[in-house]
Amino acid sequence: MQEKSAHNIAIIYSSGRKNGNTTAQVNAYSKQQSGIVFCLDDYVISPYRYDKQYHNDDFYNLFEVLLRYEHWVFASPVYWYNTTPKMKAFIDRITDYMDDEALKPKLRTLRQKQFSLLSNAASPSAPDAFIDMFKHTFNYLGMTFKAHSHVQAS
Repeated sequence: MQEKSAHNIAIIYSSGRKNGNTTAQVNAYSKQQSGIVFCLDDYVISPYRYDKQYHNDDFYNLFEVLLRYEHWVFASPVYWYNTTPKMKAFIDRITDYMDDEALKPKLRTLRQKQFSLLSNAASPSAPDAFIDMFKHTFNYLGMTFKAHSHVQAS
């Protein structure tokens, strides 16, 4: 059985600038909600491979830690209607848990979890394509969408 974290919120983010608008948004949210921050850019997350040959990769260990949290908050700048490459790689790698019968029960625990989204861009709102990618993916996994907050950044 997985041990739950004393903190209920995991804030998972990626950004092209380590000290940019996304980091500021994440820090403000974390301070307000007492979430634990995980910067995907600090981890080695290889792109998804059908052969599952990942060398010196942090994905499985990181994902196991994240499973302890009840509410996942994804944070990313909007890059051409999409998220950062590292965030996309993280999301794609969840497929590893779908493809492996031994890992599927762990993936099913997402059905009891919530997710939210933090975004920022030069535009006053995030495009539907950006939001929908997260909503459709994590709803498919059984997670419940809670909230989205967008910041117009300069």
